[in-house]
Amino acid sequence: MRKIYLSIGSNKGNRYSFIKEALRLIQKDIGQVTLISKIYETKSWGFSSDDFLNICIMIKSELLPAKLLKKIKNLEEIIGRKRNSSEISAREIDIDILFYSNEIIDQKDLIIPHPRLHLRNFVLYPLNDIASDFIHPILIKPINELLEKCEDDDTPVESSLSFS
Repeated sequence: MRKIYLSIGSNKGNRYSFIKEALRLIQKDIGQVTLISKIYETKSWGFSSDDFLNICIMIKSELLPAKLLKKIKNLEEIIGRKRNSSEISAREIDIDILFYSNEIIDQKDLIIPHPRLHLRNFVLYPLNDIASDFIHPILIKPINELLEKCEDDDTPVESSLSFS
């Protein structure tokens, strides 16, 4: 079983319900959800729209990275995400693979660790909740240190919502 860290966000429609449905489908079709961060509300990053709800989770799964990505994209479509060409826009659900154990993957359609996770507080805050000591396999720094040194000015706000 691999330990896999995912970032999940939503900023369109019933954000909480979309994330809750993503968790259900991940548990059903991808792997065992073992850790769930607090929920954070953040401004959209790179475009203008409603605020996001963001969480990070750790799952345990036997899926190989390419199959994992395929299942995640399918899950996003089931929840209602429509992919626009290269345009970044509001979405019902957005799921990113942050880490796949300690592996480094650099393929055309899949880069792990996520190449920008260390630049984004909306990822680092929830990831720090569940993996503060996890060492980034390329940057060779723990998540709590990446968060401490992150230059992103947008600080997420902890939501009163929860999945516990």
